[in-house]
Parts: sequence; structure tokens; C-alpha cells
Amino acid sequence: MDALDLARWQFGITTVYHFIFVPLTIGLSPLVAIMQTLWYRTGNERWLRLTKFFGKLLLINFAIGVATGIVQEFQFGMAWSEYSRFVGDVFGAPLAMEALAAFFVESTFLGLWIFGWDRLPKKIHLACIWAVALATNLSAFFILAANSWMQHPVGVEYNFETGRAEMNDIGAVLTNPTVLAAFPHTITAALLTAGTFVAGIAAWWMVKKVRSGDTATARDVYRPAVILGLVAMLVGGAGVAVSGDQQAKLMFEQQPAKMAAAEGLCESTDGASFSILAIGDLTNDCDGVRHLIEIPGLTSFLATNDFDAPIRGVDELQDYYAQWIRDWEEANGVEATFDDDTRFYPNLAITYWSFRLMIGFGIGSAALSLAALWLLRKKGTVTDKQWFGTLGVAAIATPFLASAFGWIFTEMGRQPWVVAPNPDPSGVDGVWLLTARGVSVVTSPATILISLIGFTLLYGVLAVVWYRLMHRYAVEGVAESEKDPSPEARAAAGRDGSDDDSTLSFAY
Repeated sequence: MDALDLARWQFGITTVYHFIFVPLTIGLSPLVAIMQTLWYRTGNERWLRLTKFFGKLLLINFAIGVATGIVQEFQFGMAWSEYSRFVGDVFGAPLAMEALAAFFVESTFLGLWIFGWDRLPKKIHLACIWAVALATNLSAFFILAANSWMQHPVGVEYNFETGRAEMNDIGAVLTNPTVLAAFPHTITAALLTAGTFVAGIAAWWMVKKVRSGDTATARDVYRPAVILGLVAMLVGGAGVAVSGDQQAKLMFEQQPAKMAAAEGLCESTDGASFSILAIGDLTNDCDGVRHLIEIPGLTSFLATNDFDAPIRGVDELQDYYAQWIRDWEEANGVEATFDDDTRFYPNLAITYWSFRLMIGFGIGSAALSLAALWLLRKKGTVTDKQWFGTLGVAAIATPFLASAFGWIFTEMGRQPWVVAPNPDPSGVDGVWLLTARGVSVVTSPATILISLIGFTLLYGVLAVVWYRLMHRYAVEGVAESEKDPSPEARAAAGRDGSDDDSTLSFAY
């Protein structure tokens, strides 16, 4: 394998692994904030117990997510230095904003929240977790702004002297229509993930408590947690569907080759059907591809809201991109970026199946939602049905897998480009970069291979640590009781805190 193949494997492995933790952190932080808000407003101890319980799981997930995310940024300057040289002027701006305006706020207030339970006034401590939730989502926006620019370059111009993309409008980068579509889709998917996580764990514990005879705890503590998770799943699921439809329509305009590949659509068609199952050689040039199960006209409708609209296939798009880019390069005297063997559409098999797996794994959350709606439809109802607890645990993994396949589709579907060309009028002529030209020209395959092996082994260890910690604290369940740790409660009890050894104490 050459440096390009190894660098792609390295970035793919670290990115997919890192994104296991991202949606849970984004979605769980506001849910924990809601739990603490309910405790603050009602004074009911169950919400304090749930806040502490799920807050602990949030902290574990956050810590592993930070550790695995740092590696990605180093790769931009090492394995992908040519990419950084080409786009660093624009790509670095939203990443810097993410670190300065979002992550620093997020980590600072998370520290105050962890250590300030018994030192900060209730209102201030509650504000800390809300600041974490808002900063986490703001961090996601800046990261998505950077990624969306790769999908649809805006706010830049091509410098013919330096051969670089140079930013001239940061506002256009931050209001890119691609990020405005991707952000709500990502956030609602994260809310769906966190809602499934909360409801799944609470469902398992509710069944366990009922079967052990502790119906009171099941009804008073775990049932409200299931309901909160259910609400998050319903809101998140609806948001994913609506925003996903909007994002798909935008992709048909900006990256038609990605969406044609997602459908395994080789030839241009009027009233294109949505394929549920295709067979044949999806890895090369569409030879022998047959769609066995399909829904007539649905792809055209998803793209244009018209069941009979024409959709271009990958064969036509191959010729279109080759001619369009060749004409621009000849007109501007730019060195050719491709040869006659360059394929301007992605691997059909990966794009086709990752798109369907992304949608298909949503079934887990949907099944848990329907089961919870039915079994808990009456006020105060709990259940001892073992299958419900098992479904709760099994469903937890499905939105994580859906998110992972969603990113595989997004990134693999952009190939062979690391910065996609945009014939769309809102794009920028001349700003594109083949993935093969983004890899470092001085980093040897051996160097990348050694770091790839090191990262893979390290991430394997972190995976075991993450699972063991999450499992350990999840199976401990919610504490039997929690005393109000706030300074107000201590003052009301006649304790001024002068006997404490430290100004801030670790809450967990």
C-alpha cells in the first residue's frame, strides 16, 4: 500500500472511532441539563439522582472523546500536509473558532460543574451545565462549518500565483447552505442517540427493579427517565427525517455524483426509482447492476419533489465533470489535475450500502420508542417484561451505528475529491482538490503505517477502558439517595462548610 491508501485508512479509522463519542456528548449534555433543571425547579430528589447518574456517564464519554479527537487535527499537518497547504487559510479558521469560542468554554464550565456541586450557588451551578450544553453544540457547528466547506467551497478565491484557496468572506463560510442543512441533521441525530441511550438504560433498570419487587423505584425514578428519553427520541427522530430530506435535496444539487452513487444509478433516468436492493458489480463501472426491489419515482421526488424529474446517472456525470474541469483548466492555463483514468464518482458499493445502513439502523430507536409508548401509555405504569429491558439495551447501539455509517457515506461519497468541485452557481470555480493530491509528499508509507498501527492499538485500549467504565457505572444504577450538596442546603442545615478541606471538591 502507498502513502495515500495508508493515510486514508488512518484518518478513516480514527474518525469513525472518534465519532462514537461525539453524538452522545452533544445529545446527552442538554438532557443532563434538563434533569438538573427539573431538580432545581421541583426539588424532587429523583432528578438529582438521575443527574448525577447520567452526568457520570457523560463525563466518561467526554474525556475519551477529547483524547481521540486531538489525533485528527495532527493528521492535517502530517499525513495530509498538501491538503493543509491548499486550504489552510480557510479550513483553519472554523477549527480555531471551535477551540477558542466553544471548546474552552465547554471544558471550563464542565470543570466548574464537576467540582462546584457544594461550592457554587444552585443557579450558577445549573448555568454551568447549560453553558456546557450550548458550547458543545456550538463546537459541533464550527466543526461542521469546516467539513461543509469541503463539501461545498464558498467564501474563497483561487490564488493562481500560490496555487492556494484563500478566504475572502468568513461570513459565507459560516452561513454556507451546506452547514445550515448539516447542522440540524447532526444535532437531531445526536439527540436521538442520547435519547435512546437514556431510555435504553432506564428501561433495563425499570424492568429489573419491577422483577425484583422494587416497583416504587421503578415508577418513581426509572419511568421518568424512560419518558424523558422517549421525548428526546421522538423530537430527534422527527428532526432527523425533516433535516435529512433537506440535506438530500441540497446534495442532489451540489454533489450529484454522490447521490447517484447512493442509489446505484448508472444511467440517467426520468422518474428515478429508490432502490432497496441492488446486485451486480457496484465496485467498478456499473457493469451488470440490477435493482431487484425499488420504489418507483421516489429518488426523483426526494431530489426535486417531482416523481417524474430527470436524475443524472454516474455515467453521464463522469463525462460532465471531466469536460467541465478540463475546460476551466485550459481556459485558465492551470496544470491538469486528472488523467483519462480518473473516476469522478465514488465507490458505488460503499456509498450505496452506507446510505441504506444509515437509514436502516434507525429501526432500533423506532422499535424502542413504539414499545415504550405502548407499555407506558397509562399514567404511572411500569412493566416487568424482560423483552423490553433487552430491547432497551440492544437499541442503544443502533443510533451510534447509524451515525457512523452516515459519516462514512458523507466522506466516502465525496471521493475522489477531498475538496469537492461545485458546478452549482453558488460554488467557487477553481477551488477543488483531488484526495490523491492532498496527501503529504514527504511522509513515507512506513511512517504512516507505524502511526496507523500505534493509533489502532491505542484506540483499542481506549475502547476497552471506555466500555469497562460505562458498563461499570451503568450497572451500578442510580444512587439510592442523594443529599442536596448546594451551599444553600448546607446553610439551611446550619453547616457553613468550614470543615471542608478544599475549595472545590470532586463530585464523583
